[in-house]
Formats: sequence, structure tokens, C-alpha cells
Amino acid sequence: MSQRLRLGVNIDHVATIRNARGGSHPDPVRAAHEAARAGADGITAHLREDRRHITDRDIDRLMAEIDLPLNLEMAATEEMLGIALAHKPHAACIVPEKREERTTEGGLDAAGQFDALKPFVERLAGAGIRVSLFIEPSEEQVAAAVRLGAPVVEFHTGRYAHVEGEERSVELKRIADAAALAAKNGIEPHAGHGLTFDNVIPVAAIPQLAELNIGHFLVGEAIFTGLEASVRRMRELMDQAR
Repeated sequence: MSQRLRLGVNIDHVATIRNARGGSHPDPVRAAHEAARAGADGITAHLREDRRHITDRDIDRLMAEIDLPLNLEMAATEEMLGIALAHKPHAACIVPEKREERTTEGGLDAAGQFDALKPFVERLAGAGIRVSLFIEPSEEQVAAAVRLGAPVVEFHTGRYAHVEGEERSVELKRIADAAALAAKNGIEPHAGHGLTFDNVIPVAAIPQLAELNIGHFLVGEAIFTGLEASVRRMRELMDQAR
């Protein structure tokens, strides 16, 4: 039997709803506690340059108030590096970031940005933070992650989530092949972006994957069922796949 697949719950869009009106409700830290009760193994939060959802205060509270490991998603900037080094979360996932994008669009070009990324990986790792790179599922990007010394990669599953039929099968194979290549080279493979109740099982069944990070869909589904029920159902589907 394959190892249990971990579920990281991204709470960014609880903060998006809060920030749409201001104030303190709904509280992303409360969401983190509810996700933990429903079977989440970790919490993910993306502190963006423009603070469009998660804020510095949210990171302070998450570090102080939750028992689950925190995965801090961050751009490779000196500001975000300073914040990560000050808080020392369990993990830091370096992601591409453009101010004008609605959400993360594609994976980090670890191969093309190798020289720029190397000092960030080294400084985060030197502080005892587990470094992850959010990349496309390709041989080139996995090879770059190996050379950078990243212990974890997270494969962008956005294209898999948004195509259908034969194209989806092709994308699923790309993810599976990249996960196998990463594992062969001693890197722990994760995956995330665009995963839902309807498309998660084939990805969750990839035996080398150790963790899925899912957020927007779970928060959206929570409007209808509540967050605990939403997370619990995702947990059940992931377990079913294994």
C-alpha cells in the first residue's frame, strides 16, 4: 500500500473574503483550526507583495496559534526572505508572482532563474526551513531543482485541471513522470492548483506524491457545506485514491 498522502489546506481565500469588506471576519486562523479538525496535515498561506489576501498579522498569528506545520508561499524577494527568516515556518515554497495576476499562473522557471534562486534556497535551508519550489512537471525543471538542492518540489497542476479528455491524460502522465523523476533524485514531490472533488483522485493516486496543497476550491465549497465538511470530503477522496 502507498504511503498516506498529506493534505495541505491553503487558507488564502478566506482572507480574500475578509479583505473584500475589511474588518476581521472571516478569520483565516479560525479556518486553519477548522481544517485541522477535518484532517488537514498542514496549512499553506501565500504572503504576496501587495498583501491582497494573507497579511503579516495573519502569519504572526498562524505561527503562534496553530499546531500544524505552516507552509509559507513566497516570491523570491529580499522582503519575503526577511519575513521567512524572522518567522522560520516549517516550509517555504518559492512561487512565481506577478502583481497583475489573479492567481499564480504557471510554475516557477527554476532552470531559467537558477542563479537568482540559488541564494534564496541556500539562506532558507541554512535557517532550517524546508525549501520547496513550485514548478511545472517537466524534466528540465526537476533537474534544476536537483541542482539547486531543494528537498521538495510542488508540481503545478493547473493545466491538468483545466483541460479535458486526451489532453488531461497527457497532463496526468507528465505529472506522474515528473513525480517519479523527482523521487528518484531524492526530492519529495508535492502537487497543487485547481484540484477539486472531481479531478483529485487520479493525481492523488500517483504513488510518489507525498502531499497535495488545495485551497480555492475548498474555500468555495465551504460556502455550501462548511469548511470542515469540505476538507473532510477531500481527505476521504485522497484516502480512497491510495
